[in-house]
Amino acid sequence: MAGSTREETAPGTGGGPAGPAHPSGAAAGYRPSATMPFVAEFRRQASRRRTQLALGFMVLLPLIILIAFQFDTGDDDDNGRGEFGSLIEFATSGGLNFTLFTIFVSASFLLVVVVALFCGDTVASEASWGSLRYLLAVPVPRARLLTVKLLVALAYSALALLLLAGTALLIGTLRYGWEPLRSTVAAQLEPGEGLLRLLMVLGYLAVVLLVVAGLAFLLSVTTDAALGAVGGAVLLWILSSILDQITALGAIRAFLPTHFSTAWLGLLSTPIQTDDVVRGTISAVAYATLFWSLAYYRFTRKDITS
Repeated sequence: MAGSTREETAPGTGGGPAGPAHPSGAAAGYRPSATMPFVAEFRRQASRRRTQLALGFMVLLPLIILIAFQFDTGDDDDNGRGEFGSLIEFATSGGLNFTLFTIFVSASFLLVVVVALFCGDTVASEASWGSLRYLLAVPVPRARLLTVKLLVALAYSALALLLLAGTALLIGTLRYGWEPLRSTVAAQLEPGEGLLRLLMVLGYLAVVLLVVAGLAFLLSVTTDAALGAVGGAVLLWILSSILDQITALGAIRAFLPTHFSTAWLGLLSTPIQTDDVVRGTISAVAYATLFWSLAYYRFTRKDITS
């Protein structure tokens, strides 16, 4: 009849009036922001063996270094360990120096592997297990799935860095005392200022490692092989480091993602040097943003079959 209205009914409700439809056509009450909570994903990743082993090794490494120092007789005067080989001698002169040494020996490779593991394994592992398409069928919006997984991976990467430095500082201080920070590029720094410098170093390393996180995450949404994503990110980082040593490349080296990876040494100098730190921060953020943008572009448009 003209002018009359027909009540919409929801299936399975016995003919009662349905609630207002979602603008996207989803079921009433569906909220994309409520799917795949960060805490749930964080706990899920915490139960994985690779997370437990990676974080456990961050605690174990300073202990291994400390035990190794107990077998050092000090008879070998020819260290042959490069420009900052004297850090080895200074490492036993205080907890801050021990922490600095631990960071120094870990920054170039170990931390790169750990960050690549957390960020490269996060999506590719779901695809290899065949559970990725079921997550999206919940339904979890693709962009939200990537965002939550990326934030969890970054959180665990930061936790690994803090565990490494925190454990080194704790056992180093207990064993060698709370002494001033020393290095070959700075005057002796009082413990309070030395601790602040170490925190600045950790902050800069976290920013530099965003490049590894971005590259590993991009590879993770590109391949179903988690090992390929992790290994690919590490190998490309090593390749960039090798190219950065070739002086014949000239100014091109400044555009390599690893060119400013050791700029944190300037944070230990007297006076403090921040020029390369600023350049390195801009470079790292730019590369990470590019890699993450490509990852989102790729994942939101690809067919998920696994």
